[in-house]
Amino acid sequence: MAFTAVRLDERLWFPDPRLAISRGQWDGLVAVGGDLSPERLLLAYRSGLFPWTVNPVTWWSPDPRGVFEVGTMHHSRSLRQTLRRAPYQVTCDRAFEAVVRACAEAPRPGAWITEEFVAAYAALHRLGHAHSVECWRGGDVVGGVYGVAVGGLFAGESMFHRADDASKVALAHLHQHLKERGFVLFDVQMVTAATAVLGAHEISRHEYLRRLEDAVARACEFRTDGVGPS
Repeated sequence: MAFTAVRLDERLWFPDPRLAISRGQWDGLVAVGGDLSPERLLLAYRSGLFPWTVNPVTWWSPDPRGVFEVGTMHHSRSLRQTLRRAPYQVTCDRAFEAVVRACAEAPRPGAWITEEFVAAYAALHRLGHAHSVECWRGGDVVGGVYGVAVGGLFAGESMFHRADDASKVALAHLHQHLKERGFVLFDVQMVTAATAVLGAHEISRHEYLRRLEDAVARACEFRTDGVGPS
């Protein structure tokens, strides 16, 4: 690879994300190597990093960083109408791996969810650190979102929809759940057209890391009975 980044070995550590590369396609790259073990993934999220590729694993901390402000998600009139109609049954942690696989299959540029990612986040889910919100129609999952909870941080990873507004409904329920559970930082990594219309915005890496330090120190629990997000 024709760039300079910190090379990780088997030791469980990460360099300071402020050392991220600021150059072209590698903008935000902090380190290369290591694995996708639950211990390393959790340390990455606590440190302000997330993985994006495997073989080798690459670890990123973009500047700026995309976030939702917990408590201020924007609902368009059409989304409010959809939420009132409640066309989907909404659950939490009922079909985590199905949501991750559906996100992997969704057409998007730079798709990154490989089998290694599915296995790694499924392991995090079994340990109680990764969660999903699902929208069902009949017996099928038609939309959803998943991510990782650490203290008062929820790091949203990806979402998908196979029916109108299904991913937005899942995200709206997730946001309400995080608000009720006292989460203070809802990370979405980078703002996209889909998240921007819901109120996602950018903050600097410096501001993100400052807020992250407070968030991961909080004793929040995503806790759910699996029958809904609240």
